[in-house]
Amino acid sequence: MRGWPDGPQGRRPRRTLRLGWLLLGLVFVALGFIGALLPLMPTTIFLILAAGCFARSSPRLQAWLLDHPRFGPTLRAWRREGAISRKGKTAACAGIALGLLLFLMGAHPRLWIAIAATLALAACAAWIVSRPQPSRDRSEAQPDAKQG
Repeated sequence: MRGWPDGPQGRRPRRTLRLGWLLLGLVFVALGFIGALLPLMPTTIFLILAAGCFARSSPRLQAWLLDHPRFGPTLRAWRREGAISRKGKTAACAGIALGLLLFLMGAHPRLWIAIAATLALAACAAWIVSRPQPSRDRSEAQPDAKQG
């Protein structure tokens, strides 16, 4: 078997793959917007994934996400520096804590499951807190030494 045929039909795999990235990006956008409305569902991670999918399928939709007035600055900071704002870190850690509390109160898990969930979520929170702040946030939080 020789692979994909040449000519106009040879572009079908690339178009199919691009369409797959586009559809996956749209699903992630939908999940991100749902997460913006529901307190325990994440938003930013889905939009980061959507931007990655759109980078492979639709530069126009990628630009729309990166230029979005509410989500764009967060996505650009992540893409540029791997950074999370102080407000984002606070919201994420509060959501993790609330989610863990609801899990413990609602599910009444066995002790070892409660400990495992707590440790896993604590590790996630520690990773979030360890990310740098966007350079704009750092410059606002730390005035120049020259200003005195």
